[in-house]
Amino acid sequence: MYEENQSFIPDAFMALYLDKGQYKPSLSRPDLTRRYEFCEDMAQILTETASTQQFQLGITEEDALERCWRGLLVEPVTMSSAESFWVVCRLAELLSWPIPPLPWPSEQA
Repeated sequence: MYEENQSFIPDAFMALYLDKGQYKPSLSRPDLTRRYEFCEDMAQILTETASTQQFQLGITEEDALERCWRGLLVEPVTMSSAESFWVVCRLAELLSWPIPPLPWPSEQA
């Protein structure tokens, strides 16, 4: 069967929707594609914001990424915590910055 939407979804994003030991995502392909495209768009949109913050505020790249991550978690939340961290990692990749190893502690928000 030919699937009209042949958009590529990176393994790192797909992993957000795989339960341990499973190979099939918990979302349908159309829903997974929508979530991926939303998160990818958000990362693209945040590139200018993050680089401007880093330069204007004189903060580190990691601090700029953390600020973006915390902003993504503010109510009303439009994405899961895992998706927001994926967005920040993708943002770092787009800016050629080091990718943070783990999410920052949420209790400091």
